[in-house]
Amino acid sequence: MTAPRLRVVEARLYERPVRFRLPFRFGAATVTGAPQAFLRLMVEAADGRRAEGQAAELMVPKWFDKDRALTEQQNFDQLRRSLALARPLYLEERPAPAFALSTAIEPRQHAACAAEGLGGLIASFGLALFDRAVIDALCRIEDIDAVTAVRTNRIGLTTATTPDLGDFDLGLFLAGLAPSGTLHARHTVGLADPITTAEIAEPLDDGLPQSLEQAVAAYGHSHFKLKLSGQAESDLDRLRRIAAVLDRLPDYRVTLDGNEQFAEAGPVAEFWDRLTADPALARLHSAVLFLEQPIARARALAEPIHALAERVPVEIDESDADIGVFPRARTLGYRGISSKSCKGFHRALLNRARIAKWSAEDGVRYFLSAEDLTTQGGVALQQDLVLAALGGAGHVERNGHHYVDGMAGAPVTEQQAFLAAHPDLYADAGRRARLSIRGGRLSIGSVLAARGLGTALTPDWSAMADGSLET
Repeated sequence: MTAPRLRVVEARLYERPVRFRLPFRFGAATVTGAPQAFLRLMVEAADGRRAEGQAAELMVPKWFDKDRALTEQQNFDQLRRSLALARPLYLEERPAPAFALSTAIEPRQHAACAAEGLGGLIASFGLALFDRAVIDALCRIEDIDAVTAVRTNRIGLTTATTPDLGDFDLGLFLAGLAPSGTLHARHTVGLADPITTAEIAEPLDDGLPQSLEQAVAAYGHSHFKLKLSGQAESDLDRLRRIAAVLDRLPDYRVTLDGNEQFAEAGPVAEFWDRLTADPALARLHSAVLFLEQPIARARALAEPIHALAERVPVEIDESDADIGVFPRARTLGYRGISSKSCKGFHRALLNRARIAKWSAEDGVRYFLSAEDLTTQGGVALQQDLVLAALGGAGHVERNGHHYVDGMAGAPVTEQQAFLAAHPDLYADAGRRARLSIRGGRLSIGSVLAARGLGTALTPDWSAMADGSLET
C-alpha cells in the first residue's frame, strides 16, 4: 500500500508557560519552569482531504545545549529558532509521504541551524515537532490510530537515511510491532529530590508526593531512574540512601543517568567498581538495567568504552544528534540509545529496527529506552507514550507529573476534555487532570486507539500565546 503524499499548507506556533511545583535538578542544571511549545498544522493529502495536525514539547533549558554561559531565556530562544527555521522548509516542500517530507528537509534544517551555531539536538527539536504534527494530521485524514499508521507504514518509512540497515525487511518489522496497553512508569529521582519524608524541608499542600518514599507509596513504582552528579562520594552516599528505601520493595529495577557529568570513560568505570564493591548497594547494583550517557558529548563518541561496557550496558542520549549516531556509538561499545519525542519519531523507529537487526546478527542485546523531557500532560505526553509503546521496552521514564501538578496551565475545560477522553490515563483531582499511575503502571489503551497521534482532541489554542519567530 502506497503511503499518501502530504503537503503542509499552514503552520502556526504557540506557547504556554509551565511552572514546576518542585525544582528539577539534573547534571549541573536546576529547572523551575519552562514554556511549552505547541505546533498547529493544516495538512492536505493529494486527493484534497485536509486535517489539522498538532504537536507539543516542553522547551527544557540546559539539556539541548549545556553551555553554562547561556541563560535559560537564550536556551528557549534556541528552540524557538529551530521551529522558526523548520517552518518555511515544510511549507515550501512539495507533496510527499510523511517520512519523505522529513528526509527532504532534515539536512537543510541541520545546515540552517549549524549556520547559526545551533547543535544537532536543537535542529532535531524543530524537525521532531513538525514530523509528529504531520503524522497526527495523516491519522486524522485517514481516520486511523497511530499504531495502525506505523504497522501498515502509512507514514512511508524507508531505509533511505539508514544504509546500515541494508536489505532489512522494514515492512515486515513494522507490521510485527505490538505495543502493550500498559507501561511501567520509571520514576525519576532528581538530584534535589528528598529521599525520605523526613528530608522534606518545605512541605507542599497539593496532595502530591514530594519524596521518593512518598512517590513509591502513592504510585506503587517498581522502576526508577536515578540521576548522578559525577561526584563519586556524594553519588554513592545518595545511592545508599535511595537503596535504603528501594530495598524495602519485593522487586525493583533502576537505570542510572550520568547526564554527561563525567569527562571520560575511566572515571565512570572507577565509579562503577566502587558501587559494585559496596555491600549497602548490592541489591541496587543487581537491579541496574543500564547507564545513560555518563560522558560529556564532546568526548562521548571520541573514544571506545568497551572496558566500561563489559561492566554495565551503556546508552547514548545527549549525543544522539542525528540518525547516523547509533552505528558510530555501536562500534565504540555502546549498546543502547534513548527514544525521546523531541529527537524524532522516525529516528526512534529506525533505531528500533537497527536493534532488531544487530541483536540477531551479533547475539548481543542492543536496546532502545524510553526517556522523558519533563513531558507535560495532554498532547505532548500522549504522543510520547505512543512512541514509547512502539519502542517495546515495557517501561518509560516519567517525571513531568512529579515536577508539575497535572496539566498545569491548561484551562479547566481542556483538562476535563482530556480526562473524559482518556479516563485510563488521567485521574480527576478537583477539576485538575493528573496522571494516573496504579501499581507503578500507566494504562494507555485509549491513547493507542485514538484517531490521531495519541489523541483525537485538540488543545485550547485561544488560551496560548503566539510562539512564532520570523526567519
